[in-house]
Amino acid sequence: MVRFKNRWLLIEFIHLSTLDASSKTGPLNIRPLDGKQIYNALRDSIVANFGDTGWGAVGMSLTVKYFSPTTNLCIVRVARDHHRIAWGAVTLLTLIDDVRVIPHVVHVSGTIKHAQLSAIAHNREVIAQFRAKTNNPALYQDSYDDYLAQSTREIEALQD
Repeated sequence: MVRFKNRWLLIEFIHLSTLDASSKTGPLNIRPLDGKQIYNALRDSIVANFGDTGWGAVGMSLTVKYFSPTTNLCIVRVARDHHRIAWGAVTLLTLIDDVRVIPHVVHVSGTIKHAQLSAIAHNREVIAQFRAKTNNPALYQDSYDDYLAQSTREIEALQD
């Protein structure tokens, strides 16, 4: 019996419109992304930058296993032999359904467990940054606590 070896990419998509929020010109209307949009953008990026050969190498193993619209964190599974093609395609992404993004590969792992641990830690860091922006004390009970508990359960429930 042959075991398939995978790499797990933990990716954060930073919206460019949130970076422009420092100008405070008004409310921002950011369309939330979903896993299907990310998968389609990755596929298009692989085909555009690596051709049909690149997509043929990566296409069967590429899956978006988790995406959080709150923190814009995504876990992508790809075959170990061709994970650099997927990583390169992620790096070259600039648009996902007409939403300008900067992809940031936070972690690359050989096991889902380490990707899960890194995703949970990254979610906590992002929520701490959200709280710092709103000047809420650390002991303040808010909806972020519920989100952290829910996202931790969802991430831990992921299977290979």
